[in-house]
Amino acid sequence: MTQTSDIEISVATEAAQEVVAAFARLLPQLSSSAKALRKEDIADIIAAPCNAVLLARDTLNAGAIVGTLTLVVFRIPTGTRAWIEDVVVDDAARGRGVGERLTRKAIELAAQRGAQTVDLTSRPSREAARRLYEKVGFRLRETGVYRYAIT
Repeated sequence: MTQTSDIEISVATEAAQEVVAAFARLLPQLSSSAKALRKEDIADIIAAPCNAVLLARDTLNAGAIVGTLTLVVFRIPTGTRAWIEDVVVDDAARGRGVGERLTRKAIELAAQRGAQTVDLTSRPSREAARRLYEKVGFRLRETGVYRYAIT
């Protein structure tokens, strides 16, 4: 396993062309049904005050973006909560600790923003991701997730 010190995590501040290109390359690796994002879409996501779009860069490969994670921190009547969404690591960079670095940074940011908990979901078929989340300290909750599809 390559040292994770080769990976730097930062928060995206703008929808630069390299960020747009990274999402175009990475999103299909996460979901076959994900729609391509325009630069304006990514800019809106980055600019949303409750969001933090994390980028994992490979310092051994000219700082290429090899992973992303979106953290959403929001306040509700019972407290400040955080949710991790759309974690994706490039196929070529898997097994190098990229997902762990992204997840730990997201937890750190959530704590800084006052979150009491951080939640996420992961499909049972994503066994490696589920092992990672448990390694980091997430525990499976006995709850049901319901979804209502508007579109």
